[in-house]
Amino acid sequence: MGKLDGKVAVITGGSTGLALAGAKLFVDEGAHVFITGRRQDALDDAVRHIGSNVTAVQGDAADLDDLDRLYDTVRQDKGSIDVLWASAGIGEQAMLGEITEEQFDNTFSLNARGTLFTVQKALPLFNDGGSIIMTGSNASLRGFPGWSVYAGSKAVQQAWARVWVAELKDRRIRVNVLTPGQVATAKQQELFDEETKRQFESLIPRGEMGSPDEIATTALFLASDDSSYVNGIELVADGGTTVM
Repeated sequence: MGKLDGKVAVITGGSTGLALAGAKLFVDEGAHVFITGRRQDALDDAVRHIGSNVTAVQGDAADLDDLDRLYDTVRQDKGSIDVLWASAGIGEQAMLGEITEEQFDNTFSLNARGTLFTVQKALPLFNDGGSIIMTGSNASLRGFPGWSVYAGSKAVQQAWARVWVAELKDRRIRVNVLTPGQVATAKQQELFDEETKRQFESLIPRGEMGSPDEIATTALFLASDDSSYVNGIELVADGGTTVM
């Protein structure tokens, strides 16, 4: 018996990286998963990787029309949602003094505004007793030079989780933030050169990056009844980086 048998999950940004690993694990644990992503080719690859019980809906989580189309698909296909993992996000390094309006607007449009409306637009479909997860970042917990815009766009989620727990208590919908540290993904390979990766690894007590599968198992905990008494927290999965 799987931990998510019969559940319906929605994962934004689920075509790559840690969210893709989570989508695969959720399906393995019995859920039907809807994933989104901006690129159709990446979504097609993700569906092949996951194998079954997955529906891909191409779209941008920063685009409210795309979110409406996502939830219309969920409504027509399954009728309701038990788990939402709002994981779509972007990050770009820029030092104070070099930050552009475009960088700020693009980052906050997806990471902050997009996350809020991903959650809000899901609520009419949400079953009572469900679980909402937002992907944070330990960049919002430490002072990594060049990442202030990204850190700020992620820090809002911690405040939202606390407020939304109070607003959703009568429906027993839990809201938590899953905050990864450095995770070895294709996107990270694109953003970081070898020297930067070594610098980040030096901050992790075990000396190596996390894996998408390690974040996926943490997300499964928050999605399932294993975390039925966990509500309103920020669960940091960064190998101890933020306590060093």
